[in-house]
Amino acid sequence: MNADVNQKPTTRRYSPEQKEQAVRMVFALREELGAKQGTVGRVAGQLGIGVESVRQWVKQAEIDGGARSGTTSAEAEENKRLRQENRELKRANEILKRAASFFGAELDRQHK
Repeated sequence: MNADVNQKPTTRRYSPEQKEQAVRMVFALREELGAKQGTVGRVAGQLGIGVESVRQWVKQAEIDGGARSGTTSAEAEENKRLRQENRELKRANEILKRAASFFGAELDRQHK
């Protein structure tokens, strides 16, 4: 049995410049050919990048540019920041509730 079959695909990180270059190339090829079909695959093959990666970058660029509906990169980043802030506030509130309960119990003991 081939050991490579069961391995997870490697995760590669691409720089914002590489992503931007791929997206620009797809848009330029689409304009040159006047068609959308096959452009992502051709560019991905030329750059040695996975087709689905390039497809996602192009899709996000279209959303960010207003050509397609969806959540823009700025909105996604803001949502991420707000979720993190919400988690931190919930954690702080839980600590404050426990502290208030503890000190409230201490005050009751002192008054008796």
